[in-house]
Amino acid sequence: MHRLHHRARKALVHQLVESRRLRGRGEVLRGHHNVNYVRRSGLVLALLLGAVPFTRFKYRVPLRTVEVVPRIWPREAEVLGVVCRYLREVPPCLADLGGGSVHRYRPGRALSDSGAAADVGEEIMRSFASFFVRTARIPVTELPARPEDWPPDGDSQGFLDWLVRFTRERVHAPNRDRFGALFDAVGVPDDAMGRFAAHHRCRASRPFRLLHTDVHRANVVVRGSRLAVIDWELAIFGDPLHDLATHLVRMAYSKEEQERMTRLWAEAMTDAGLAELTAGLHEDLPVYIAFEYAQSVFPDIMRAALELPEDADTGRFHAAADRIERATRRAREPLRLVDLPGRDRVVEALREWHAARE
Repeated sequence: MHRLHHRARKALVHQLVESRRLRGRGEVLRGHHNVNYVRRSGLVLALLLGAVPFTRFKYRVPLRTVEVVPRIWPREAEVLGVVCRYLREVPPCLADLGGGSVHRYRPGRALSDSGAAADVGEEIMRSFASFFVRTARIPVTELPARPEDWPPDGDSQGFLDWLVRFTRERVHAPNRDRFGALFDAVGVPDDAMGRFAAHHRCRASRPFRLLHTDVHRANVVVRGSRLAVIDWELAIFGDPLHDLATHLVRMAYSKEEQERMTRLWAEAMTDAGLAELTAGLHEDLPVYIAFEYAQSVFPDIMRAALELPEDADTGRFHAAADRIERATRRAREPLRLVDLPGRDRVVEALREWHAARE
């Protein structure tokens, strides 16, 4: 009886949020993995969600897209159930509808509104350092179960090996049929991740913690002097240096900002009694940064091609080529890439792929 009641409530919530989505009164925020519809709740919907009537909520609908990042926990709601007990500023999931989810809306401005490479300042960096410490303190025992093949706690090299294997077997290899000619044409060979693994190793062991893995400007909401990190769907359990590395790269920090953020992170961890998480920092952080450059070359190339419209003009092809050239330049050293083609060849390769797709 309880299960039937739960199912009926879920169906009603889905019907109500869909009706509000279709009315189109509110923001639509599109990311790589989801479309987020920001709407206001009516009286009945608020009652079902346990929310204040007429406040805003966010309805997240997953996009069908190529798999490029690991998701060890399929339901973001499971992770948020734990996270929100310890990070009260993170908006909770109010309803998991299977094909979508309803979240409390966090008012404020996205950090990305200030520009993709704007100086974030000392105060924000210290807030990030505090965020990483508080995330590291979330009890590991309360997290959802990990996959059976997950490396044991503290096996930092095993964790890196898992990430490399995922990139090779779940991102690169399955997409060779569709994008292989384009990968080859822009200088990314079939054995790219093997080259990375042969030259990059972790030297130290660090205890595993909950990692967000996607702390960048668009996932940070600022209100006054406080920030909240949203969108936990890509959270995993692993080496904390991986979380720091993805943050440093995806924030588009300058070299000086990367060094400053790293110092603040290490100081905050040490002051919090978590110095063991900083073991081998200076030797192993560059390894994880190199991995971020290496793995991102595949989604960057595929997205640049996929986002070309059917009637793409010369400007669109050159913009896509810019994106690919930036990705391959950053991955040149980690993947031991040689003979990267010039701009004309990249544009030509995109045109060939685009014509074959059509």
